[in-house]
Amino acid sequence: MTVEGSQEKENVFSYLAHEKPRPGQIEMIQESTEALRSGGYHLAAAPTGIGKTAAALAAALEITQNSPSKKHVFFLTSRQSQHRIVVDTVRRINQIRVGKAPITLVDMIGQSGMCVQPFAKESSLVFSMMCSTARKTKSCRPWITSAPGLTKRILDSPLHVDELVDLTKIHRVGGEITQTCPWKAAREAAGHADIFVGDYNHIFDEGVRKSSLEAMGVALEDIIVVVDEAHNLPNRIRMTMEKIITPLMSRNATMELEEYVGTLSAHYLKSNSVSSALELDVATWAFEIMKIARTKIADLFRQLHTDLPNDKNESRVEVSRILEIIHRSCDEYEGLTGQKTLADNPDLADLSVERSHRLPRLSDLLLRVEIDLEAGADEDAMEPDSHRMGHILKCIETFGETTALSLVFSSKKGKDGTITSHLLDPGLVSGPVFSSIHGAILMSGTLYPPQMYADMLDLPAGKTTKTAYTSPFAGERRPVLVAGDVTTKYSQRTPMMWGKIRNHIQALIDGTPGHIAVFSPSYRMMEEILSETNFKGIRKVVESRDWTKNDIDSIVETLRSEKESGQRILLCGVHGARLSEGIDYNGGILDAVACIGIPNPPPSVLSDSLKAYAGDRFGKNNAWRYTVTQPAINSIMQAMGRPIRSVGDRALILLLDQRHTDRNYISCYPSDLRMNSTNDPQTTASFARRFFSKVHTIEEV
Repeated sequence: MTVEGSQEKENVFSYLAHEKPRPGQIEMIQESTEALRSGGYHLAAAPTGIGKTAAALAAALEITQNSPSKKHVFFLTSRQSQHRIVVDTVRRINQIRVGKAPITLVDMIGQSGMCVQPFAKESSLVFSMMCSTARKTKSCRPWITSAPGLTKRILDSPLHVDELVDLTKIHRVGGEITQTCPWKAAREAAGHADIFVGDYNHIFDEGVRKSSLEAMGVALEDIIVVVDEAHNLPNRIRMTMEKIITPLMSRNATMELEEYVGTLSAHYLKSNSVSSALELDVATWAFEIMKIARTKIADLFRQLHTDLPNDKNESRVEVSRILEIIHRSCDEYEGLTGQKTLADNPDLADLSVERSHRLPRLSDLLLRVEIDLEAGADEDAMEPDSHRMGHILKCIETFGETTALSLVFSSKKGKDGTITSHLLDPGLVSGPVFSSIHGAILMSGTLYPPQMYADMLDLPAGKTTKTAYTSPFAGERRPVLVAGDVTTKYSQRTPMMWGKIRNHIQALIDGTPGHIAVFSPSYRMMEEILSETNFKGIRKVVESRDWTKNDIDSIVETLRSEKESGQRILLCGVHGARLSEGIDYNGGILDAVACIGIPNPPPSVLSDSLKAYAGDRFGKNNAWRYTVTQPAINSIMQAMGRPIRSVGDRALILLLDQRHTDRNYISCYPSDLRMNSTNDPQTTASFARRFFSKVHTIEEV
């Protein structure tokens, strides 16, 4: 290697938090750095133990710290536990880089999670209303209080978000403690930090992105984004774009518009300004349109109910039917009035413009409506229905001319039913964002195959590199056992099959010395197979939809304390829920994981739309894999990775469905994963006893 090449290799480890790179970490740092240096993107399918957080930060900092202009690293994660890992990693970087300029960092979570006001404990919608009111009326003292010098103190050393909140409570100005809003202080400091740690929404939600970057004073092109657990990003984008419309919502939106028009009229009488008159004109126009449209929307819902087949409770709704309601309402109104402008002022815009301007004008106005919401009102009423109506019309405006928007009518909720918008292609949102930033690293233990995520997120082929890294764990420390005599295939779901699955779980319990986690495809299946069953030699803990964040956070401590007292727990959860993805079971506290079935999505109008769109967009050969088999197997691989958090851990994985060895599914697993087979509970128990007698955690040796 040349002297120049050797120096370049040394440079890419200048910001590594480890004294020595781990296996696979060297390659990830070098490949990520190379991609970022050319303004590109790197997808890293990096299994647990490779040190992907440290690798991503080392690569990103190598670019931003040597840039001629200020660049920022945005480390985005959907898991609050990962925030702490990032902060601790940056602290270690600074400890290693003694005598050099420290890396600065700001850690943020949601506004309610950082709020110091009593109403922070309210539900998200109630909090949003109360916070907004307090800021507008200037009754929130922390919000209006400035705290000179606080930004410098926040940046002095990397702080966990709770430490930042505590700092705002003790910061002194002129010798006196001055309480300021932690969330506001964090946003103001973030623009000066090398690293910002936050949620996906800060970049991938248009409204949050605009407000956040404006407050931080940061330009999108000056950001390198690190997306943690990037396998979750496509669905998060889709969920953000899900909006609902009902006849009641359209009626309420009309009433709210009437109230808004009244408020604007009073303001116009006082100010007599052109801007007030224009807003009043547009609001009055929108109110008249919605008065007509709400009747047509109610008629549409009645027709959708009538057209449902006897055995179905949902159907697809053509976007054109919603658009036609808006245009027919506008045509009828203009035909009735013959007016183009509602206020007698030649300076005002013509309101009866061409069809292409009607929808954006209506949606924008609905999103601007301001009304007085009563304190103590029902939580569902906290967000004005005019805003909800505006959101779905904005979604139709943005994506309605593409095949990527699917509207689904469901009769299951409410007497009238609902129409929900679904964005089938998250790349329509993420693609423009990625093309605007300086570069990105997307990483996950289940970002597999990387090409699928590059396709779904619309990353440019010529600037994107993709690598599936080899697991640093020896295969013998995490064997995978497949039960070939059971399945949850719909046609074979019988009490006898559930009994066979229970017998395998009992066999696993009999052969395993410690705690075991069992994950099911759904809460319903978990209840059918596990909830009413008493397993011998172990205490069962069953996940509930009603669990709070505190309930979830206490699980690891419960497992640890029970292990110390010699007690065993069978933890029962659901694939894709919080126990299977949102928790690090560190310290070897889980000895085994059993995965019941395969969490394929149930047949639905949405799943059919997804497969059809993926076939057109990515090819028919990829349609089923991209929308069904690969997401299901990735959920299972997330569960499989729960007990293996460090090199010293060991665990047995039991897959309770014979379909895992079918070609359609086995091709979705990494090529280096080896599967063992069992066809009866006795073999399962024997395999478990043999494994745990030979393979120990490092602490046990």
